[in-house]
Amino acid sequence: MSGRAAHSVHRSAAGVDKAGAMRADRGGPSTSSILLVLIAVLCLIGVVMVGSASEVVSIEQYNTPWAILMREIMWMGVALVVLVCAVRFDYRRLRHLRMPLLLITFALLVVVLLPGIGVTSGGSSRWIGFGQFRLQPSELMKLALAIFGADLIVRRQERGGSHRTIIGPMLLVATAAGGLILLQPDMGTALVVGAIAIALLFASGVSLGPIVKVLVGLVVLGVFVGLVDPYRRARLLAFLDPTAHASGSGYQVAQSLIGLGSGHLVGLGLGSGRQKWGSLPNAHTDFIFSVIGEELGIVGAVAVLTLLVGLCWFGLRAAQQSPDRFGSLLGIGLVAWIASETFINVGAVIGLLPVTGIPLPFISFGGSSLVITMAAAGILVNIARQGAPPGVPPLEHTSTGSRSRAAQRDGVAVGPAGR
Repeated sequence: MSGRAAHSVHRSAAGVDKAGAMRADRGGPSTSSILLVLIAVLCLIGVVMVGSASEVVSIEQYNTPWAILMREIMWMGVALVVLVCAVRFDYRRLRHLRMPLLLITFALLVVVLLPGIGVTSGGSSRWIGFGQFRLQPSELMKLALAIFGADLIVRRQERGGSHRTIIGPMLLVATAAGGLILLQPDMGTALVVGAIAIALLFASGVSLGPIVKVLVGLVVLGVFVGLVDPYRRARLLAFLDPTAHASGSGYQVAQSLIGLGSGHLVGLGLGSGRQKWGSLPNAHTDFIFSVIGEELGIVGAVAVLTLLVGLCWFGLRAAQQSPDRFGSLLGIGLVAWIASETFINVGAVIGLLPVTGIPLPFISFGGSSLVITMAAAGILVNIARQGAPPGVPPLEHTSTGSRSRAAQRDGVAVGPAGR
């Protein structure tokens, strides 16, 4: 490219950036700022509600109502550090970490199943570590799969590969990960892993036929797995008719519905819920949304859902404004992760889906789940920060990064950047 042409491209791109910045100033806050505000509000609600929902269990286990809350604050502090690091870390550098992260996560998924190494709780072996410092490898797999899948799609499409070269490896990795997670057993997280893979395939533009076949296969597999295992079969039957199993497998859902129903419009008041006093198991984890509905009413429950939906909406906007194809696909995978967890958790709490033990993102008590979810949120913010400002068309997604529309209109050819 000649020096004059290069100068023209630079001047055109600068003009776009300047115009975009001016329109962003007039149009309101940036997507990244909105995402940060939503994350901050959700985290604040999470700490408050964990403190309210856990006081009874905390007294029973630790002889103080503050123990679980203090642990949540500790993990939230770690999660905030991770969030800041993820926001400042260029998401494009994650492409170099895709294979090490994926292989390490697969190794951890195997290790967690080994007797004497994996930490067992509630009949499931899902953690490794000691004391309060435990890692749930299945949570890390969500992030690893999103990064691997986005990079795989970009690489194969850059090389002109067929749809099979994308669908095959993606399904192989997702199926292997889901199978190991089901052995823990943890059907909920396996469903989230499947949702991430399906979302990435759909966004990649591959033929819809194979995706539909995959969805049908996942549904059939899910029903089969649910019916074969006695524990899951009991939960499935309880989901179909919770009141008929209210004293057994449907007890949690029945108590959850009682709590939600007693909250009415504005709730009983923060800290005044009754179901957490021994009636509702896992009140501060899987069923914290029921406590929100009871203490804050329909208004509070809808507000929390609105915040989570808003986070997903602006996450998709960040993906749309991404300066490259990898960032766009990665953003979609992360949004699918948060959206599917929200849907599965709330669906179980209100009795529309079987109980699978999925936390409510940013709200439920958790260690590694909270930290890794915050890492995903930080990556979304980083994608938004590097994308086009509101009102400015996103840069063209190419195999090497991006070109400005202004440069294309000037008829300047921009060669591929060096690798």
